[in-house]
Amino acid sequence: MPSDPVQTPDPLRDIGALTDASLTHLDVDDLLTELLTRVREILDADTAAVLLLDESSGTLVARAARGIEEEVRQGVRVPVGAGFAGRIAATRTPIRLDRVDATTVANPVLWEKQIKVMLGIPLLSGDRLLGVIHVGRLEDRPFTDQDVDLLQVVADRVAGATQARLLAIEEAAAGLLERSLQPSRLPRREGLEFAARYAPAEGRSVGGDWYDLFTLPSGALWVVAGDVAGHGLHAAVVMGRIRSALRAYALLDLPPHEVLRLVDRKVDHFEIGTIATVVCAVMQPPYDTMTLALAGHPPPVIASPGGSAELVVVEPAPPLGMVWDVDHRSTDVTLPPGAVVAFYTDGLVERRHESLAVGLERLRAAVTAGPADTVARDIMRALLAGWVPQDDIALVVVRRTGEG
Repeated sequence: MPSDPVQTPDPLRDIGALTDASLTHLDVDDLLTELLTRVREILDADTAAVLLLDESSGTLVARAARGIEEEVRQGVRVPVGAGFAGRIAATRTPIRLDRVDATTVANPVLWEKQIKVMLGIPLLSGDRLLGVIHVGRLEDRPFTDQDVDLLQVVADRVAGATQARLLAIEEAAAGLLERSLQPSRLPRREGLEFAARYAPAEGRSVGGDWYDLFTLPSGALWVVAGDVAGHGLHAAVVMGRIRSALRAYALLDLPPHEVLRLVDRKVDHFEIGTIATVVCAVMQPPYDTMTLALAGHPPPVIASPGGSAELVVVEPAPPLGMVWDVDHRSTDVTLPPGAVVAFYTDGLVERRHESLAVGLERLRAAVTAGPADTVARDIMRALLAGWVPQDDIALVVVRRTGEG
């Protein structure tokens, strides 16, 4: 009987299989360590390491290593353009070294390990630099052109796997952060009803939209809706910082326009490049008056029994982060018994290739002086029927039920 044919090892096939399987359960560090173990086998190398780009500092940070674990343990950072890895990142081309010493590499761990030759490849995702992968040998056996081609294939797979896993982790973290920053429950106040909705953009990462309702020790009730420009983890983190700052300044029992002015100064100084829009409303029992202030945000809609809904006329002001120390102003609005006010973010009313006025009119027509939860339901049905949200949506409906 003929024997079964001998299967020739195919290390690249093993790398592909490992990459596909690992994405479902390994974190980035474990994934890279597993891949580097396989890389050393493929290239008959003694050391292998991955440094990922920290875009905020412009440095490469040692993230995983095999054979030179000290590089990770010591938190090695290499500026882009400096040393062996830095030159690879700056030029985005492979580099081979036939001499490893202080004149060719920036990290002393490499020559202290007595590495004789090295090969490095940039990790790219399209035009975006993710980092650098490099391998080394302790014997003076230079890497060949075939080794360069082989490590390039490996680098492409490492970059793809790393990018996919980083995005998955970022989206999960952003989603968790975003959910943690939404009120766990709406307040209960005699004389008021509340309803809220939050809908993320379909098929996109989370963003910086939020709503908030809280009561101060003085008894003042604050209603807030806001939108930080951008999407992803960074927008969600900045949103959390702005939300916390607004709550802290509100404890000073200042009017909403003064709170927005202080938050604006904080954004200008500590969140450089951030643009955010916010609407704030403050009410005191018996809730017959609401004090409003805007920072670049669309105005709320108010509906009273027996009348049609209208956009509240509020003194406008630019978004947070655009103008230094802008003069915000507050507007007092009367709330008769049964009045309903809808606060929202622009994802509810904006449509591509459509005037904002059209979306605002669509919203105005959907707001009625009814129970808060019914009004919120009807608004979402009317404005999202047949429409896939392209941006996050936050909606808060407040109804004054009586004299309180």
